[in-house]
Amino acid sequence: MDLSLLITPDRIACDVSASSKKRALEALSELLARDDDELSAADVFDSLIARERLGGTGLGFGVAIPHGRLKDKDKTIGAFVRLSEGVDFDAVDNQPVDLLFALLVPENSTEEHLQILATLAELFNRSEVRDALRQAKSVQAIHALLTSRRGD
Repeated sequence: MDLSLLITPDRIACDVSASSKKRALEALSELLARDDDELSAADVFDSLIARERLGGTGLGFGVAIPHGRLKDKDKTIGAFVRLSEGVDFDAVDNQPVDLLFALLVPENSTEEHLQILATLAELFNRSEVRDALRQAKSVQAIHALLTSRRGD
């Protein structure tokens, strides 16, 4: 899956201050709704939090991939936030999360959704990618890291 189809520099934020999982999800919701007049940040947040209630999306290593579904959406979009400090995200390793890649998928999307999650999990499983994302100095650098093929 080519992540450049999902995320633009406009939906990336660096060094965001969030005191909780809820605040981090609110920041992601704002980014996801930013350039779509048909989306409200509140609806996006509701979708992300509903998924979190089913089970945490913290992968470990300081990474989470919150995701939600919305009716009347025909394409998947993503947003990325690097927090200035990690927050408790109920991650499998109980470590605070500071790297979050959120997905918003069409309600009936299943196979594509699973492929994207697998691509992201593989990407974030690489310590060199996580380290580079934490060290990146700009939104453009983060976008390049997220969308480069890295030998896939």
